[in-house]
Amino acid sequence: MSIEQQLATELSIKPAQVAATLTLLDQGATLPFIARYRKEQTGALDDTQLRQLHERLGQLRELASRRESILGRLREQNQLTPELEQALQAADSRARLEDLYLPYRPKRRNKAQEAREAGLEPLAQQTLQSGALPLSELDRFLNPAAGFADGDAVAEGVRQILLEVLSEDADLTGSLRQRLWQQGDFRVRAARGKADPDSKFRDYFDYAEPVARVPSHRALAVLRGVSEGVLKAGLQLPDSLDGWPEEQMARRHHLRSAQLDSWMQQTLQQAWQKKLRPSLETELIKRLREQADQSAIDVFARNLNDLLLAAPAGAKTTIGLDPGLRTGVKVAVIDATGKLVDYTTIYPHAPQKQWDKSLHTLTVLASKHGAELIAVGNGTASRETEQLAQAVCKAVPQNIQAVLVNEAGASVYSASELAATEFPNIDVTIRGAVSIARRLQDPLAELVKIDPKSIGVGQYQHDVDQNRLGESLDGVIEQCVNHVGVDVNTASAALLSHVAGLNRTTAENIVAWRDEHGALRNRRQLLKVPRLGPKAFEQCAGFLRIRNGEEPLDNSAVHPESYPLAQAIAASCGLQLQALLQQTDKLKQVDPGQLEAQGYGRYTVRDVLGELEKPGRDPRPEFRSVQYAEGVEKLQDLQPGMTLEGVVTNVTHFGAFVDIGVHQDGLVHISQLADRFVSDPHSIVSSGQIVRVRVLEVDESRKRIALTMKTATEAAPPRTAPADRPTPSRPPQAPIKGSLADKLQAAGLGRKKH
Repeated sequence: MSIEQQLATELSIKPAQVAATLTLLDQGATLPFIARYRKEQTGALDDTQLRQLHERLGQLRELASRRESILGRLREQNQLTPELEQALQAADSRARLEDLYLPYRPKRRNKAQEAREAGLEPLAQQTLQSGALPLSELDRFLNPAAGFADGDAVAEGVRQILLEVLSEDADLTGSLRQRLWQQGDFRVRAARGKADPDSKFRDYFDYAEPVARVPSHRALAVLRGVSEGVLKAGLQLPDSLDGWPEEQMARRHHLRSAQLDSWMQQTLQQAWQKKLRPSLETELIKRLREQADQSAIDVFARNLNDLLLAAPAGAKTTIGLDPGLRTGVKVAVIDATGKLVDYTTIYPHAPQKQWDKSLHTLTVLASKHGAELIAVGNGTASRETEQLAQAVCKAVPQNIQAVLVNEAGASVYSASELAATEFPNIDVTIRGAVSIARRLQDPLAELVKIDPKSIGVGQYQHDVDQNRLGESLDGVIEQCVNHVGVDVNTASAALLSHVAGLNRTTAENIVAWRDEHGALRNRRQLLKVPRLGPKAFEQCAGFLRIRNGEEPLDNSAVHPESYPLAQAIAASCGLQLQALLQQTDKLKQVDPGQLEAQGYGRYTVRDVLGELEKPGRDPRPEFRSVQYAEGVEKLQDLQPGMTLEGVVTNVTHFGAFVDIGVHQDGLVHISQLADRFVSDPHSIVSSGQIVRVRVLEVDESRKRIALTMKTATEAAPPRTAPADRPTPSRPPQAPIKGSLADKLQAAGLGRKKH
């Protein structure tokens, strides 16, 4: 099966769709461009399908490359038989390829090799065929010069050969691997001397679960404990399969149990215990980690997507407040374009307690600059600072709104090279306030300046494969930026660099060009930007917006190559294009079939019509801010039964964390998300979503809050397995009642705001 055929089969799409996509990718087209503007060729494959195809394509091409490398080496060694070549060509995984190649892989000199050189290979083959060591034959193979001076040494040499033969049998290894993964137990215990009852890993000191069913967050918790030297983990077959591997090895060589002497039985046991099980255990725990990594990366990616596509407050003058106690509250005023126009520091809280002075300062700034929004970072003293902001809203004549903003990553931006370049003479603490204000205006435009790993919407993000995490998050950013579109005349180089077809250099060249020549008046002027050629223009033009330019379509997602189609649509309505954009109800009389008959593609016609209905629209939702309950500002203010409004800060496989304004996120366990069964929390909530929750349980000593989104009659104490650690006798699907405060103790997943 070719790579194209395999992709079509795995992704359940047509081979023609795969072939067209591969052609476009090989020609240098980007995924956002293909998804948006090449639907006719791909049969309207969406972003998700294209990314899956692209990722799997890389895996299959890597597999093909490794296969060719192995075939080449075997040909050089004159060891490639027709049967082996056929098996290698049929191998559908990297593991199968390596199993087949293992006997031929160059290896360091070992005991088995020494035994072969001493002439013990025939005796080993005879032993394997009969299932018993022929004791009467041992003296015939004595070789004192090679170190085999007596029968015991000869027997041990034969054993070493057999151990290598058994451990390098590709079919046997594959069978054992599959059984160990399907039925093996992942068993964990405390490392010697590490069984501290106060350890955060204490719930894993005696833990077991079928390895194939270990969820991502539990696997990562255990593996973190292993890396810290607190836990020991391994794989074992259940007691019911005791002796099964040895039986499989015997069957593989057509041997029955009755044929095996005690020496051969010991050899088979050693082959499993010393050779096969350790190597398979290492491999499968690696597989467990990779799956857990991917699952955690997927969670991070979905949360980041929700955060980047959060509703923007819009181009409004905004005061950003970065709260603090002893060091004061940093204040930055930015205009509607995000430009810093004023800044200062106030000290409304202890120990200075300059409340009235701070209120006066903020009131003057709000009136002077006509502020419409106050963005308050949600860190230390955020609720107290929000009260100050609310007082400012009441003191100024204009309509102004105070909003709590997630400040995760603001400090990372403020200390970055990008921030230093943008504000070379501004203190890093003020830059943080600028970031808080800007992310309220437009979360996407500001958050792309920050390493997504610093935004903190993932689980175990520092434990997973950082390269895979980075690639995934970069893909999310690219997808979000191109989904929304970018104003080419106001966007930063950081934002422009994520537009399809652009990179950091061309993005910086666009900024430099507009600084020198002024705002771009039409998309065609992009071709005047240094190093932005026709191919890059083709890829990026549809995602760049020019507001109030010479061409009205330049402020839409209509690609320049489809401008003739837009003109044809206007002509069919008997209007000029500019007039049609102001009378979009006329589009109802357009017959798409007539346009398709003129040679325009069905998907392109549909997309252009949809864009003309609402040209330049922002696909993100309408802005709304959370309303935290007055008087509920710290953990001690919470009482079971309270109904509160909050904002989802993180979604995981086991539930959602919600900020309810007390400096400590609460957890809505998956069993408490809805009145019905929920298999995926993302189907109910998303990061940044405003929700109403009810307090179930508060553990002040451990700073744990259990919340529910069920109706009052349905809600019950959260159901969990003890410390989230099922055993083989109690599978994960059968949770029991318990304190949610204990739920994540071993994993250290409580989300505390600093």
